[in-house]
Parts: sequence; C-alpha cells; structure tokens
Amino acid sequence: MSEMITFRIRRFNPESGEEAYYEDFTFEPPNPEATLLDCINHIKWHIDGTLTYRMSCRSAICGSCAMRVNGGGQLVCNAQFHDFLDENGMVTIEPVGNMPVVKDLVTDFSDFWNKVHSVNPYVQYADESAERSNDGEHRMDPSDFAKIDEASTCILCGACYSECVSYEADRNFLGPAALAKAQRLVNDTRDETKHERLEALSEYGGMWDCAHCFACVQACPKPVNPLYRIIDLRREAHKEGFHDNNGSRHARGFVEIIEESGWLDEAKLPVKSVGSVGEWVADLLPMGVRMGLKNKYRPNPIHLIPGRHHPEIPKMEEVKTIIQKTRLDKEDETAEAEGEPDNG
Repeated sequence: MSEMITFRIRRFNPESGEEAYYEDFTFEPPNPEATLLDCINHIKWHIDGTLTYRMSCRSAICGSCAMRVNGGGQLVCNAQFHDFLDENGMVTIEPVGNMPVVKDLVTDFSDFWNKVHSVNPYVQYADESAERSNDGEHRMDPSDFAKIDEASTCILCGACYSECVSYEADRNFLGPAALAKAQRLVNDTRDETKHERLEALSEYGGMWDCAHCFACVQACPKPVNPLYRIIDLRREAHKEGFHDNNGSRHARGFVEIIEESGWLDEAKLPVKSVGSVGEWVADLLPMGVRMGLKNKYRPNPIHLIPGRHHPEIPKMEEVKTIIQKTRLDKEDETAEAEGEPDNG
C-alpha cells in the first residue's frame, strides 16, 4: 500500500457568495508514477465530483491543464506528483495567476487570447502565389526554420502568462506567450510584414517592457523559452533601426556605460534611457528623489555630466574587446540579412 498524500486545492464557487478557500484531500495515489493530473482526476472521480478544472489530451499537447503547483505555473499532465511533495507529503494546487477565477481551478483566458490575437498571429503575404513550389507549398530553408523552431512548440497553455511579473505590474504588457508568437512570425521568411510587426512591438506594452525575470522560462512546459524569444525580437528591432524608444535606448545606454569604465552606473542609466527633457522631469526626477530617500543611491549632479565618473576596472581592455567583437558580429549579421557581400 502506498503512503497517503494530501492535495491542498484552492476552491472558489461564485454562486455561493463566499470567499475562496483551501480544501485538503488526503488519499492514496492512483499509482506510484501518477501525474498531478491523474491525482486531481482521482479526487474528482472518487472523492468530490464538484471539483472543477480543465483537461483534455493528458499528453502535454492541448495546453488545457495549466495550474499553479506549489506557487509556480505548471502543466499538470506532464509532471509526476512525487516531484512536488513537501516534507509533509502535501502538494498545493491553485488556478493559474494573472487571470480572473471562474470557478475552482478554471480561469478566464479572455485577456490572454486578446493579447495573442493583437500580434496578428498569422503569416501575412501580399501575393498568395509568391514563392510557392509546384505542389502549392510555401517552402522554407531548414536554417530559417531553426530560428522559429522553439517558438513553434508553444501550446498556448498560459503557464508563462501566469507567472509574468511584468504583466502583473502592468496589464498593458502583451505577455510572454503573445511575444513568443510574434517572434515566430517576425522571423518567418514567408511573412512580408516584419517591419510593421516590429514597429508595433516597439511601442508601450511590447517587447521592451519585459523585466527579464526568467519566470516564464521556468514555467513553460515546452522548449519555447519565451524570454529568449523576446530577446530575439529586440535583436531584430535593432537591425531594423527601431532605436527611438526607451527600451532600445536603455539597452544601448547599458553597453555605453559599461564601456566607459566596466562599472554600471545606475544613476546614469535612466538619463540615457529617456528620449526627452519633459519625460526626464516628469518621470525620472521624482523617481530619483524617491530612490535617494530610500538610500538606493546618493544623488550627485556629476551623473548628469557626460563622461566617465568611475576608475576603470581591472582588465578593462578585455571588456572593450568583447564589446567591440560583439558589435562587429552584429554588423556582419545585419550585412548578411541585407544581402551585402562579405568583404572579410
């Protein structure tokens, strides 16, 4: 006989008028290698038939059964229960985060789907007969497909969206799933709207508002790696010349400051990131005052003066060499993408 385990499940029934609460279910697991979903099904089928949740394929394909397990986004059909038991033999199951709860473990995905649809997640081309082979297919070189291979594995389960702190802080953010889908289209050689896509994604709420916390990478059950797809988008935006936004200026300013002395001057970075004096006065000055009051840094007018304010770190020449090598590599990539001959 297997040892008893306990699933602590967050319950919510809007018809009852009561607040959400946690209910413990103690039972013998269906089998030693049962998945989390097997255990949840056991509870519904043998203990409490009112438990409500989504499931379908049980094969990590449909993406229906994303939930929060012990505080993190997880597809429960492809994870075994024994990997999540705490020292008391308990697993905590909650609905995915960043979405309104409909009932028990069921959430409203409306905003998630709105974000996905907003990036126009379909290949766009002007001439339907362009670049087709004799059998009517749009052919793609394997090396080109490799650029979208990981993004194409997304099953839109919402686990990444559940854990996205940028979306939690600002609901205008598109979220990792929509941006991963956007990268899949931006790098698709059959799509003819790359420039327009990157222009839209460079706006507020787009690729530059990701806080790169890696929560989406940890939660994703597939090899999508949403954060890295967002980084891919940023690279493409730089290649296409989308520099007139705070995100791009922030990234370039980061490198410029490091190149000065090897140190990251946090006080100078916001100044390099903004695009106007008005924005600096309206947004950065009040934030700077708050940071100073919290001892985050010591306000010093010297930071407003261009130039190096710190002694160089040891082996600074090596840092400069790395930065220069990176720039040359990017120039080669851009030239190759534009079809320019390699003069090297």
